[in-house]
Amino acid sequence: MRFNSFCLGASLIVLAACGASKFDGASSAPEAAMEAMQDFEAAPAPKMAPGQPEGGEIGGAQTPTNIQYIAYMHSAGLRLPVGAIEPTLNAHVARCKTAGPATCIVINSNYSTYSDDQAGASLSIKARPDYIDTFLNGLEAEATAARGEIASRNTTAEDLTVQIIDTDATLKAKLTLQARLEKLLAERPGELGDLLETEKALAEVNAEIDSLKSTLAHLRSRVDMSELSLNYETKVNPVSTGALAPLSDAFGNFFYNLARALGSVVTFFAVALPWLLVIGALLWIWLRAIWPRIRRKKPAA
Repeated sequence: MRFNSFCLGASLIVLAACGASKFDGASSAPEAAMEAMQDFEAAPAPKMAPGQPEGGEIGGAQTPTNIQYIAYMHSAGLRLPVGAIEPTLNAHVARCKTAGPATCIVINSNYSTYSDDQAGASLSIKARPDYIDTFLNGLEAEATAARGEIASRNTTAEDLTVQIIDTDATLKAKLTLQARLEKLLAERPGELGDLLETEKALAEVNAEIDSLKSTLAHLRSRVDMSELSLNYETKVNPVSTGALAPLSDAFGNFFYNLARALGSVVTFFAVALPWLLVIGALLWIWLRAIWPRIRRKKPAA
């Protein structure tokens, strides 16, 4: 934080140098800037409660510096009978909505029917990590009860610790600079042009503070609410119409496929016939005219 203190002190020097030549009728701009910088450097650090670990306030609570902020993303695939896909999807959506938006939020849900034996669905939710852990732990038993199975399951994690801590430290530095600028405007009025410059700098700091707060809130929400994507696919019944579809299609297209095969044979002979005639003529000439002469020229043994 000493680097941030140096940067903020330098910013205050520039702002004070751009101000009026005198403040309160006594101090010049450089003297006022030096005084502001000394006040900034001498500001005492916030006191910790006894036994409290060192750290900063993130989201309004003291946070130890050794804590980790991990964003988890889960995915799972269920293979269920076609008649169990929609009820299972509706049960998962209802369970999430019953838990409330503070615990679980439905991002997207979709159900599609392709035929009497084929259907599919998907569900995306954001929920507290403990809720998703409980949800995933009971997923296999739920699939088994529906005469299905877990086809896939995956969990990935992203470490956001550095981003959150850096963003929080930058936000604190900007808030300190904001307080200094507001104090400078309130206690040391100068000429109109100087005040406008200071107000412009304060407006820029306020915009940066709003952006940092939004970024920090987004990062914290990714840690507080994990993501879960579910995919529901059809478990094919070995004796169902869908399982016999390839065989029925083969019989249904028998004559069509036979005609295509015969057509391919006819096309092959149509293309190869001229070459066969040429090759046959050359072979006949070789056997009738050239080969006998070669044999007569061979010396007798």
